[in-house]
Amino acid sequence: MLLMLGLPLSNDPVIALGLLAFCLLLLVLPLAFWAVSGGRTLPAVRLLVAAANLALAAQLLLRWWDSGHFPISNLYESLCFLAWGCTLTQLLVERSWPSPLVPAAATPMALGCVAFASFALPDRLQEASPLVPALRSSWLVMHVSVIMLSYAALLVGSLLSLAVLLTDRSQALQLRGSSIGSGAYRQAAATTPAPVTAMAVATLERTAPPAPSLRLSSETMGLAEHLDSLSYRTITVGFLLLSVGLVSGAVWANEAWGSWWSWDPKETWALICWLVYAAYLHTRLIRGWQGRRPAIVATAGLVVIAVCYIGVNLLGIGLHSYGWFFDS
Repeated sequence: MLLMLGLPLSNDPVIALGLLAFCLLLLVLPLAFWAVSGGRTLPAVRLLVAAANLALAAQLLLRWWDSGHFPISNLYESLCFLAWGCTLTQLLVERSWPSPLVPAAATPMALGCVAFASFALPDRLQEASPLVPALRSSWLVMHVSVIMLSYAALLVGSLLSLAVLLTDRSQALQLRGSSIGSGAYRQAAATTPAPVTAMAVATLERTAPPAPSLRLSSETMGLAEHLDSLSYRTITVGFLLLSVGLVSGAVWANEAWGSWWSWDPKETWALICWLVYAAYLHTRLIRGWQGRRPAIVATAGLVVIAVCYIGVNLLGIGLHSYGWFFDS
């Protein structure tokens, strides 16, 4: 497959598995948009995403075996782990609601992570490097894995929110909970009374008019409503994981450096990220915002995560930086 796409073969199996995942996701992208245009789900799309997820998992396990530590020592491993988390989240979301819009919205993120890791990073950032003494702790697996999985869930959820903004823009969006099963909801509707015959007119004139009765009818949720529900659930899971990751990071920092919080650039932007998605949940749960207004907040979270995750590394500052990308 690598030769068919004109990509070079690598002697390093870790790099080769990353290129394989890139090829699989590259095939998914046009198929996903083709499925959206046709309005139907293609089983091949899910199979290719699952294959890419397995290739990334095998890549991370192999790097873990070779290096002897959790594969998060450089930006290459971190990006591959994030891509694995995004594909895993995508598969779980599709399991909840199989729609061609889910891979069309989520696949570009995983593909971009693998492409950036495989083709943009210099060789020195792709090779396994030993951990600094502060990272040689059992907290490494706990903190970093939870943080990366939270980023994956938040990114996929925010991309689904972006899809909400682009779907049915001329139609009002109402959020409705599913009380009688997936894809439907109960709505109270007023029923008109039965027609009155001429013989009962005199009787009806002496009595009060019959009050309209209520009945429950089930209606199918719209496309944008499905996306909004999935986005809200995915972001909620990501927010909880991010909260756990921040707490575990503070405990680890206190053990390693004697300070719970040092206002490191990565820590500061992680806190900003937490506040943005806390505001999103606040608008949904407390303010009662519906539809596109909370989706705008979630979409803004994409920019915050990009600065928190990639921006700090490009600048090469702080204790959490993997090194300056532009350094030769």
